[in-house]
Amino acid sequence: MSKEELKLLRNRVTELRAEGKYKETIENCYNLIKKAMKLKDYKSLLTAYINLGASYYCIGDIELAFESLSKHSEYCDKYGDEEDILNSSNILALLYEYNKDYVSSKDTLKKAIDLGKKLRKYNIVSNAYSNYAHICMIEENYTEALEMAVIGLEIARLHKPASKILELRVRLNIGKALIGLDDFKNSKHIIDEIINDEILDLFIREKSQVYHLKGCWYSKQKLYKEALESYNVAKTLVESYNDIHLLQIIQEERCKLCDDMGNIDLGYQVQKEYITLLKEINNRELQSMALKLQVKHNMAEMRKKANMDFLTGLYNRSYIEVTANQWLKNDKIICIVFDVDKFKSFNDNYGHLFGDEVIKKVSRTCLNIIKKPDLVGRFGGDEFVILIKGNSKEKAISKAEQLLEGIRNLKIHDGNDVISITISIGISDNIDRIITDFKELFELADRGLYKAKKNGRNQICTYD
Repeated sequence: MSKEELKLLRNRVTELRAEGKYKETIENCYNLIKKAMKLKDYKSLLTAYINLGASYYCIGDIELAFESLSKHSEYCDKYGDEEDILNSSNILALLYEYNKDYVSSKDTLKKAIDLGKKLRKYNIVSNAYSNYAHICMIEENYTEALEMAVIGLEIARLHKPASKILELRVRLNIGKALIGLDDFKNSKHIIDEIINDEILDLFIREKSQVYHLKGCWYSKQKLYKEALESYNVAKTLVESYNDIHLLQIIQEERCKLCDDMGNIDLGYQVQKEYITLLKEINNRELQSMALKLQVKHNMAEMRKKANMDFLTGLYNRSYIEVTANQWLKNDKIICIVFDVDKFKSFNDNYGHLFGDEVIKKVSRTCLNIIKKPDLVGRFGGDEFVILIKGNSKEKAISKAEQLLEGIRNLKIHDGNDVISITISIGISDNIDRIITDFKELFELADRGLYKAKKNGRNQICTYD
């Protein structure tokens, strides 16, 4: 894949998340990660992990969202710029809020505010202040919430080009904080200004939020009839774009209002609507759980495929190298390296399809002899690697002898011809724990393999 194709995939990932297609986003993110790793395109890796984290957050898998952001942070430290750090801060703050870790969420927002100011990303800074105000209101600290929202509005006005909707979103939080402080005069003024703003016709979500805020304004003053009318408008608007969680909040408040008003008939009707909504929420949660399970299954399959050699079904070179280096940290390992004698002649005389058949037959023989926890993989071409944990050279040599004999007994047919094959094997180990890197261990086994070739092939040589 070229750099240009990678860029298209990067854009595709961002577009899919913007469209709310989280399953497709996640699948494409893993595809992007795989291809970006090959090309060492770290900007693409950062894009993949930030969208992966956001998508997992949106389907409710917070554990995987944190894991993805952790990976993003890891690459960000090495290859990212300050804008990458700023982007991850916003999602991280949402994750902390989701887990009700408001201290960590506010700390993250403070860092985002400082960095955003430095980079003059005033829209992000304004949103951060607004989110900070939102958390303060959850904690019922309306004074600080108002302070944060007012600063957020000042910052929103610095954004170029000017954005009325950016300002309006902050003003909604100002109005909410004022209601919390029982400042009904100023909060009513803000609500009226927002409701009469023509821009609301373009932003249905914000329009529903302001009617919900108006309902809160009436309700806190025990003007129940007017509050119910505002909530009814908010409910109709929310149903049009199907924000089921805001709808639940509105329905709960409508139920309470009916009780406060003593309107039994209306209360019964609203309760029926609420029960129907709860059933829908339950169904959606089940669907979300099914989606998460499906995504996890798909991701497990993709990870498995990423670790496997396509032709043989054995582990590939990348997996072998990574696993060997992990084992070498704590374990004694014996490394067996072998290849097919005179393999090039099979391709030259019988064709590459026959050569592929030889590789597959050898792989099946390996799987019959090498069992877990030992590991066997195709290193490339006709070269294979086997990793055996432990300090028994005798066991390793015994396995190698079984392999040598098993390959000798293979008979591969090509028309009327029956072809026999042999292999040459080299063995190395880190039993003395001096070797800590797979490349060094492999190189020593490869020297043993070269020695076996030089001595006439079809044999085992241990490199000491």
